[in-house]
Amino acid sequence: MNNINKSGIATAAIDSQGQLQITGTGSDTLAVNAGLLNTTTGALTAGPTELAKLTGGATPSAAGGTSAQRSALVSQFNALRDQFNQTAKDAGYNGTNLLTGDNLTIAFNEKTGTAQSKLTVQGNTLTADSLGLGSFVDSSATQAGGNVGIQNNADLGKASDALTNALTSLKSLSSNLGSNLSTVQNRQDFTKNIIDVLSTGSANLTNADMNEEAANSQALSTRQSLGISALSLANTANQGILQLLR
Repeated sequence: MNNINKSGIATAAIDSQGQLQITGTGSDTLAVNAGLLNTTTGALTAGPTELAKLTGGATPSAAGGTSAQRSALVSQFNALRDQFNQTAKDAGYNGTNLLTGDNLTIAFNEKTGTAQSKLTVQGNTLTADSLGLGSFVDSSATQAGGNVGIQNNADLGKASDALTNALTSLKSLSSNLGSNLSTVQNRQDFTKNIIDVLSTGSANLTNADMNEEAANSQALSTRQSLGISALSLANTANQGILQLLR
């Protein structure tokens, strides 16, 4: 009984006659199964008599009955599904949309043929249908294809699996696009660094300080004159020594 109260979907209590009373919370149909107690294992085994008592002689089905809370979610889910399709269509730039199947080729140099360095990004057609997400229908009947009968428990299980698969597909697509983006960003950073180096070198050649360059030129000229004078003095001293030796 404590476990039932902790579940959040039902409450259990013992009435004045000592009988167990279970009340469901919300508007979903509460299914309670009974069985025969196995005195050896302590397990409950459902028997035809007990099931007939609970269902009024009818065979239980996968349908969940009618729930106002579920009905309210139909239009909400379908609206989100439509927005997903529209967002994918609006994800284009300069006439290219990778989410509608377009491919994008990025050239990293101006060469052609085998000498050209480029990256081709493969696009994917991304829609709710391509991800296996059908529409919700306010019905307890099993729906065909990817559609879901919101009042049918089996269809809800199918919808849960479809959403899990859709998330996996989106994560895979995101990983591929992220890898291509990383490649483009690395090439872009490399190109920017090359541009900065070339710009700095060009500036050093064309934007020189004339006063500084004139001083450097004068210093070089003075060094040259001193060097010539030193060589002249050295030659004169050598000639003097030769005269003494004669």
